[in-house]
Amino acid sequence: MTLDVRDVGVQLLPDPSRVIPRLFLPGEGYARTGSRASDIIGRIEATPPEELRATAARILDSFGSRSEKLPELLRRHAQTVAFRTGEAPPMDPDQELVLGAVFTAEYSVEAAALCNPSAVPHPDQSGLAVGELRLAIALRAIGEGHVSSIAFATAIVDTAREWRFEPRSEPLVSSLVTEGDWTREHFRACLETEGRLNEVSGAIVRALPPVFRSGEIEAAINDVPVELAQRFDTRGDLDVIRTMAWSAYHAAFESGSSLAQRVLLPAASDETNGIEDARFVRFVRPDGRFEYRATYTAYNGHAIAPRLITSPDLVTFSMHRLSGTAARNKGMALFPREVGGVLYALTRTDGENVSVATSPDGLSWTDVAVLRRPAELWEVVQIGNCGSPIETTRGWLVFLHGVGPMRQYSIGAMLLDLDDPTIVRARLTDPLLRPLDEERNGYVPNVVYSCGAVEHAGTIWLPFGVGDQRIRVVSIQRDELLDAMTPE
Repeated sequence: MTLDVRDVGVQLLPDPSRVIPRLFLPGEGYARTGSRASDIIGRIEATPPEELRATAARILDSFGSRSEKLPELLRRHAQTVAFRTGEAPPMDPDQELVLGAVFTAEYSVEAAALCNPSAVPHPDQSGLAVGELRLAIALRAIGEGHVSSIAFATAIVDTAREWRFEPRSEPLVSSLVTEGDWTREHFRACLETEGRLNEVSGAIVRALPPVFRSGEIEAAINDVPVELAQRFDTRGDLDVIRTMAWSAYHAAFESGSSLAQRVLLPAASDETNGIEDARFVRFVRPDGRFEYRATYTAYNGHAIAPRLITSPDLVTFSMHRLSGTAARNKGMALFPREVGGVLYALTRTDGENVSVATSPDGLSWTDVAVLRRPAELWEVVQIGNCGSPIETTRGWLVFLHGVGPMRQYSIGAMLLDLDDPTIVRARLTDPLLRPLDEERNGYVPNVVYSCGAVEHAGTIWLPFGVGDQRIRVVSIQRDELLDAMTPE
């Protein structure tokens, strides 16, 4: 049976003009023999007032339209390094603005690539025609240094199988990041998952209240018995504990910003090299309330780990660690509701097979079954999910990626039992999508990859990354796809 996999004729390209101003410390990351900041500040202080005034005006004229509230941000950056000015009186406004600009650099969020989209229904469905649905699309935006962030776009689909991207608003806005929330039990579980539960960490866990904020870890550290605090290896334990505590955080945007303006930048030390491949899902609770959840991969340049995002409205976001035997690799995808009172997720704990895991609370995950192992040549290297399952009357529809010869990534599909997701009911034996012709080339050649499809009015919409560089979209009729599957 030949499937009608229809390219909808749209493409979303990376835009290097989408920039965020960030704190810039000259020489950061390189070995230094002295403080460059002090020397730079001295040069600013020696600059004549009229030159500072002209420079401040030129900065605002050149960069003001590219960033919201730029003067406020530049003055905040100036105060960040102001301690090096000693006991001087308050800075002149022009001097402060120029000083802040010297310690600020624009970062192009998607200068290198835009890929791996994940689509969910948008929280705002106003202003649409009958039969239309607005989608929120999370994107992996890759910028300077191959550092990944989570950017967003919006699109509208209809019953005529048409897709249109809405304009991507400018300028970009970053979030206000604040400390996260923990329970003592989950903090202990995370230490155990990392293999760092010992006498020192155990003493700190005992000193914690049942519920605490990230910053409260210092009070517990101060209560460590002297005999343990003076041990040779305690400093390493404390570094791990502090890093873990601060890996949980909240990120909030101003409510007046549009979704396409928002970008989630790496904020924790275990994300310094990127937050990758967010797989979003609109999760419905048993009482009918919903929220957005996503798993993503935190990367610090040496290690990867799955992390959790929760959000009631895609305006405020909470990031948290995951624990348990299933929380050790990339590529988790959450089911959109409980199944039989149990939370399920797709995983790839062993690196090459698709597995399923369960959780009592959405934070601690245990593997329960391997669903599929590579069977066809187009997936002979490894397989993994392409986002959260889509519920149909026949079962849970799961899109898969498979890696074959020449490290070619293709997209296939399988169907899980509706009441018992550990059972595979059917699958496609051939790929739904292969990287052919113009889809072969890109930042990473021979890759088509998605982090989440969505259904509307019987049509499956599958946005996907091409060559880890740009976004395209196909549509498939749901029932036609299910009919094409081979029963297991």
